[in-house]
Order: sequence, then structure tokens, then C-alpha cells
Amino acid sequence: MGVGSDEEGGPSYTVDELAARAGVTVRTVRFYGTRGLLPPPVIGARRVGHYGQGHLSRLALIEELQRQGMTLAAIERYLEQLPADLSAQDLAIHRALVASWAPESAESITRRELERRAGRELTERDVDRLAAMGVLDRTVDGDTFRLDGALLRLGVELLDVPIEHETILASRTVLLEHARAAAQELSRLFRDEVWSPYRESGEDPDHLSAMRSLSAHMQPMVVQALLTAFQRSLSEELRTAFRRR
Repeated sequence: MGVGSDEEGGPSYTVDELAARAGVTVRTVRFYGTRGLLPPPVIGARRVGHYGQGHLSRLALIEELQRQGMTLAAIERYLEQLPADLSAQDLAIHRALVASWAPESAESITRRELERRAGRELTERDVDRLAAMGVLDRTVDGDTFRLDGALLRLGVELLDVPIEHETILASRTVLLEHARAAAQELSRLFRDEVWSPYRESGEDPDHLSAMRSLSAHMQPMVVQALLTAFQRSLSEELRTAFRRR
């Protein structure tokens, strides 16, 4: 199957070729197009649509965002915030940066294996509490769960702490809201101080290499900084709260 050239001199794909190279179905490509996630193709001879490297890079970014658990509506909002003139290389780099910050994927696990790794039998109330803490998610199959293994040990230890289920849910809501706000501010900072200078540098190789290195090292630094700041703030708030009693 041959590949032509688009108007900018890069490779040109039919919808079938694009789908095959992106590892998705033609139906998926067309669906993304109707949702506005993909720009329309260039219509050539015989009314055949031709897609370029930018479409391929954009598809890869969409798939990466989906792997992180983002809904289509969230992906739409995410893509709307990107500059309209991003090149295929820009999109590929953006995807690499997104992937480097992605959390480890959850794993599927049976109830029997879950209890083995938890080191105890789990009641339905225990499972509900673990779900409320974000340790696991129930699936359609009642005997299978999606597990975040990194949280399992802590979650099991908290099962015996006398905290009501509603309190756990409320605490998680508070944490998620503030974590999202911090993530948005950090994303804005990264965009303004790292991404924008890169684009203005004319894709200087040294600046690009520095940006990739910074992205790779920022995640553990940010996580540790957030954890340390939260621990100190919580300790101060608790001391203040109980000092007043």
C-alpha cells in the first residue's frame, strides 16, 4: 500500500492507511473527526480524503490521553487549549511529555488474588472502603477489580482505622479538588516557562533536549514537594485544631 505526499511535502495517508499506522479502526478515525478531535482531511482527486503527519501525531496524543483515563469530553477540552498551529513534531513531543507524567496503569485482579495480596479476607464493606480510598474500582464482573497496587498496603492498613465511609469519601473529594488545582497551576507554569520558550526558540535541539530532561526529572521532584508540603501543613493544622480544644 503506497503512501503519497501532503501539501507540505510530508507523507500523505488515506483514511485506511492512517488508521492502520495509528493502530485504530477507520470508524474511530471518522468518529474523532465528527467530534472535532481531528482536523478534516485534504480532499483530493476522486473526492478521496488525504491525512498528513499531523493527523497521525494528533491521533497518538488522543490515544495517550485515553490511556490515562480521560473521557472524550475531557480530551476535547484538553485539545482546545493547545495552540492551533502545533506541528506534527510539536504534537509528538507533547505526547511524550504527557506520557512521562502518566501514572502507572491499574491492573485487573480477581477477588481471590486481591485477598491474597491484602493478607486477609475482605468483606463487602472492606471493598467499599478500598474503593472510596481510590485503591480499587469495581468492574462489571463482580469478582474482578481494577487495582492500584501502589495504594493497596496503605489502604488495607486503614481498613482497621475507625473512620466512617462517608468521611473517607469526603476526604477524597477534598484531596482531589486541591490536587487538581495544584496540577492546573503547575501545568500553566510548565506551559509558560518551558513549552512556550521552546516553541519560540525555533525548535533549537539543545532547548528541546533540556525540556525533555526537565520533564523526566520534574515528576518525582513535584510529587515529593507536594507530599512534604502536605505533611507539614496537615501537622500544623492538627496542632492548631487540638490546641484550641
